[in-house]
Amino acid sequence: MISIAIADDHRLFADGLAEALGSLPDIRVGAVARDGASLLEAIKDAPPDVLLIDLEMPGVDGLKTLRALRGRIPTIVVTMHADDRHRADVVAAGAAGFLSKSAPLSDLAAAIRAAHDGVRFVDTATLRGVLDKYRDPVLDPGAALLTTREREILALLGQGITATDELATRLFISPKTVKNHLASIFEKLAIEDRAQAAVEAIRLGIAPRR
Repeated sequence: MISIAIADDHRLFADGLAEALGSLPDIRVGAVARDGASLLEAIKDAPPDVLLIDLEMPGVDGLKTLRALRGRIPTIVVTMHADDRHRADVVAAGAAGFLSKSAPLSDLAAAIRAAHDGVRFVDTATLRGVLDKYRDPVLDPGAALLTTREREILALLGQGITATDELATRLFISPKTVKNHLASIFEKLAIEDRAQAAVEAIRLGIAPRR
């Protein structure tokens, strides 16, 4: 799971971006700030894995934020000003990546995965190749180990079907087998109960969002 924080003074854009990225199975949004100062304060005690920041913000803008970070956290600049002059500025300030606000969600998600992996993509010559390499979500190790049957149980849990007997009936297996699968799911996902499993089913895209 990649934790991110977002700084952008356009509330609708920032909140929409946070909701869209947070719906992906391998990305978690920890903080949304309206300017660089608020962002730096929000992440002081719990730094995220990757930052997304705008260039134009009141007070502490994107460049000042980059300079304050000194490269400690991989940071992607997401801006309306995706031209060569601004690109040179963010490269000098230590950004890991540089994208236009018009970039599709799939590009932003791929950029986050690339930055988390230590890749820099601040020039247009390498951008497309880098993003294409990071299109697929990177699931937590436990989630990647789920069997087909365990994913079927998670899908039902995500739909609100939690009773052992009903799960057994729908999948044509015994209640004991259901409990065995649940124990395996809990261990792989590091969770404790069926309610948490239902949340994970939705987060991982195994069950649809309600």
